[in-house]
Amino acid sequence: MSDKANNAEEPLIQAQKIESLNSRNEFPCSICSSNNSCQTVRSRTKLMNTLIQRGKPREAHFIFKALNEQGHKPTLVTYTTLLAALTLDKRFKSISSLLFKVEKDGLKPDSIFFNAIINAFSESGNMKEAMKTYTRMRESGCKPTTSTFNTLIKGFGIIGKSEESMKLLDEMLKEEVKPNDRTYNILVRGWCNKGDIEQAWSLVYRMISDGVKPDAVTYNTIAKAYAERGETVKAEAMIFQMQHKGKVKPNERTCGTIVNGYCREGNLTDALRFLYRMKGFGVPPNLVVFNSLIKGFIDDSDPDGVDEALSLMEEFGVKPDVVTFSTIMDAWSSVGQMEKCQEIFDDMVKADSEPDIHTFSILAKGYVRAGQPDKAERVLKTMVKSRVYPNVVIFTTIISGWCSAGKMEYAFRIYEKMCEMDVPPNLKTYETLIWGYGEAKQPWKAQEILQVMEEKGVFPQTKTLQLVSDAWRSIGFLGEANKIIDGSEEDNQINVGKIHSSYLNYNPTMVVKGSIKSRMMLKTSKSSCKFCLTSTVAKSILLSKTCGGFKAKSHVVWQIQF
Repeated sequence: MSDKANNAEEPLIQAQKIESLNSRNEFPCSICSSNNSCQTVRSRTKLMNTLIQRGKPREAHFIFKALNEQGHKPTLVTYTTLLAALTLDKRFKSISSLLFKVEKDGLKPDSIFFNAIINAFSESGNMKEAMKTYTRMRESGCKPTTSTFNTLIKGFGIIGKSEESMKLLDEMLKEEVKPNDRTYNILVRGWCNKGDIEQAWSLVYRMISDGVKPDAVTYNTIAKAYAERGETVKAEAMIFQMQHKGKVKPNERTCGTIVNGYCREGNLTDALRFLYRMKGFGVPPNLVVFNSLIKGFIDDSDPDGVDEALSLMEEFGVKPDVVTFSTIMDAWSSVGQMEKCQEIFDDMVKADSEPDIHTFSILAKGYVRAGQPDKAERVLKTMVKSRVYPNVVIFTTIISGWCSAGKMEYAFRIYEKMCEMDVPPNLKTYETLIWGYGEAKQPWKAQEILQVMEEKGVFPQTKTLQLVSDAWRSIGFLGEANKIIDGSEEDNQINVGKIHSSYLNYNPTMVVKGSIKSRMMLKTSKSSCKFCLTSTVAKSILLSKTCGGFKAKSHVVWQIQF
């Protein structure tokens, strides 16, 4: 293993060692108790930062929990770092209690900590709490900064309330807080996200009149909006204004946005044309450009285009990354060729390209779609070895695989594993289990899931109750089915044990065998074939010069199912 790999693993190994020390120290740290600077707290906070920078927020959270359990007192910097980890991991429910914990520990929040909380609420779209924190920040004597306002403006943009963002811009001026280029760029992005490019341009002109120069981010934001609206030609035309009026050079992001835009429109001729035009801007094509091209040609079933894109990658000295490999894996997975998909994954590992959560998701989903939930489950073990933390989507995907196979004991075992690994199940997880028990003719088990949901704080929707009702209806218990949907709370107290017994006595020979066709799958999938992937594409996808030398088998045609 390379030194780089060893260095990358070191913080994770430290995290595991620290986690194993949990609860060993039952007494508070004497240094922390005397409010002196503790070396352990400082080093662990630094380790948390390193893990966050490497995209490992869950591991950073483990470090924080271990620090508390070992009797240490986190500093304000430690809490601020924890906020960054929780925000990155989208664990927004844990944010509200942090301010209380900080004050309970006798720490006085500063503007950096308040800004971190405001950012967490803004990222989650909870602007009511973000504004409450802003008010509390001012009441505590902390003066809001440009960063504070930028974060609030971003939050209102996320929830589509750009008008409120404009009010904050006016408030900034009243508070004598000077807007910067980031302020205006966030506002421009907010209007672009709403599809109002004209209003975005108005802000650019106001930006100039206020003495703030638009930069590449400003123009790239508008270029992206044009591309997403299917008007990539306008994004390309904007380059002239960008160069000659704004005196800003197009960069890799500008060019990547335009190439990707043309690819999404299916206009691969212009995508390739623009790639060659990039030379004139002094911007060499990068991985983003080539990955967009490869995906575009695969989607268009154009093997010659894939050949050209891969050849150009070699010509420009650009090596494939995790996105390149994942795109090719997804192509094989979508046609049911999981052996080829696995080969590309293995080849990626050999090329020292670290798989990410999306890569593993492709593998798990592909094996489930191929009716191989056992192999999908093995993906979890591979993830642990690769130090990638499974998320709710992957767990739910594997659960659905076992449900479709009619093996509910395996499905529920994965659910239990999910809870053990501290991955919170969501509504989709529970609905998948309920559907599985319904297909397995075990409605009493399906109804028990409702109780589990209540204990976990996940509330059933109309669709959830309908799935339970359908489960009862499938074995002929129409009264119980109707009680689930229409009955009162008292009516819904069904004696499932008695019904279970009577059902088995009534039909003792009923056994669910084999793979059960999913009604939910039938609702979401399309049976039509969009195109076929021939062995020519196989050759393109698996060129030895870029992807490890797998040779295509000749004259085989696979149907692509969507």
